[in-house]
Amino acid sequence: MSTCATVSRDLDEPISGTAATATTWLLLEQPGPWGAEALVSSHLDPALGRALGAAARDTGVRIALIRRPGRHADFGAPPLRQVYAAHTVPGNVWLRSATTHDPRHLLDLDFDALGRGDHRTFDTALRGGPHTGDPLALVCTNGKRDRCCALLGRPLAAELAASGVRGAWEVTHLGGHRFSPTLLVLPYGYAYGRAEAHTVKEVLHGVQEGRIVMAGCRGRSAWERTGQAAELAVRSATGEDAADALTVVRTTGGAPRWEVTVAHLDGRRWQVVVTQAASQPPRQESCGASVLGSPARMDVVAVRELAGTALVG
Repeated sequence: MSTCATVSRDLDEPISGTAATATTWLLLEQPGPWGAEALVSSHLDPALGRALGAAARDTGVRIALIRRPGRHADFGAPPLRQVYAAHTVPGNVWLRSATTHDPRHLLDLDFDALGRGDHRTFDTALRGGPHTGDPLALVCTNGKRDRCCALLGRPLAAELAASGVRGAWEVTHLGGHRFSPTLLVLPYGYAYGRAEAHTVKEVLHGVQEGRIVMAGCRGRSAWERTGQAAELAVRSATGEDAADALTVVRTTGGAPRWEVTVAHLDGRRWQVVVTQAASQPPRQESCGASVLGSPARMDVVAVRELAGTALVG
């Protein structure tokens, strides 16, 4: 039987507008095996996992577990765990780093503030500071959620690490496993699908220069799916690749049709019409799905620059 990723690729399913949504990502190192719901089904204390999930709910913060690429024999909890937090909204993008002996300290964070882009409690509770290393390349490898993530994600993560990509980590869940291998790149929060090592390296090189590579891009996690599709459409139409040049400033309408306003730092604005449709023919949305499905897709049907949006400067 074909995997869900093979079926999606063969059907040329669009990937624009499919990224997980989060204004802020909070990442905790947790080696060893991961279950399907990793926060409560790994070797992290499940009570702590439930408490963290509850604390992050409706704040814009998405929590994920990370581990270094490689074999995942259970050697017990590490004495010192890596923690990252990244805010992905243009105009206030940051990536902070910390280490902790006790992951319960994450409960001291102000999750509402983190979701808004305020990292002060991360710095005080965890003694965190700016991340000074390479951009992070987080590859989904959680085979308990979908086997494609293990079959395709783990080799990619291992290849990146072996070739010297110091920011490479395995991560528990990024959504859209039928687009495996999937990855998230921080600090800007753009997600990618059907990734290959050479394209990931191009993406990371672009991030170091403040540029976004469009090939395989699913969207920026700061926006809802309609905004993701609209922003990428404006980038395609204009050739704009500066990471923080565009912002989704307004969305009106509702399923199946939205009008999204995308603004440029120089004052230009575009109105983008995005429609939702069911992907055809029905296909396997997940390797574990017992029935065929028709996943929703975001189609951009119009991109129009608004008159009177004078250049600034």
